[in-house]
Amino acid sequence: MTSGGYNPATLLDVSGKVALVTGAQRGIGAEIAKMLGAAGADVVINYLVEPDRAKELAKEINDRGPGRAFTIEFDVTNSAQVTAGFEKIIEEHGHLDILVNNAGMRKDGLALRMSDDQWKDTLSVNLDGVFFCSRAALAVMRKTGGSIINISSVAAFSGSTGQANYATAKAGVVGLSRSLAVEYASRNIRVNCVVPGLIETEMTESMKPAFREQYLSRIPMGRFGEVREIAAAVLFLASDAAGYITGVALHANGGGYIA
Repeated sequence: MTSGGYNPATLLDVSGKVALVTGAQRGIGAEIAKMLGAAGADVVINYLVEPDRAKELAKEINDRGPGRAFTIEFDVTNSAQVTAGFEKIIEEHGHLDILVNNAGMRKDGLALRMSDDQWKDTLSVNLDGVFFCSRAALAVMRKTGGSIINISSVAAFSGSTGQANYATAKAGVVGLSRSLAVEYASRNIRVNCVVPGLIETEMTESMKPAFREQYLSRIPMGRFGEVREIAAAVLFLASDAAGYITGVALHANGGGYIA
């Protein structure tokens, strides 16, 4: 114990907490689920596609422990499915302490050529889905408190060619997070964002070498981020270590955009 009366080693321990991670079957979402499970949380893995991948992830988390993992299928863009999904979580686990709104999609295209569906579908998943899940979580957390972490993107701040729809949605996530943080701070609900830059994923691995070099030249740290680094930022915001932090957009971009 320190002279301040707390143990730093336990600040990131989320044992006994129930966490829901949306779109968690692959990529950043899967790493977040693994990180929370390794820190002791019981993790509910939401998916809409790739059920086998979600089940494999749950098995991996359960085999490693100490947290347990479960899977649940619902479409974050369908408010009725979201409501039913949250009801099932509460029925099976009794409470929900952490929500990570990670589910996302991209349908890139230059604005002049962007179809109505490209625009609407991207906003539906990346912004409507965050609102529907946050609203359902607030209804549960307003009695017990909790932490909501929304995954935004550096595109929300810097803009991105061919991603007017995506950048708009991710900017909306930041505004939504700040508004909810103000509305529900008195209920002991913290709402924050993590803002990833370019992260090593299947997408960046498939980039042509010339494009990789172009993007890397803009990052002072000289490398893309790793999924575990985004997951660690989420764990921090979900934990007691961030107990006095709400309404924050935490940038993790290697210096590529100085907030």
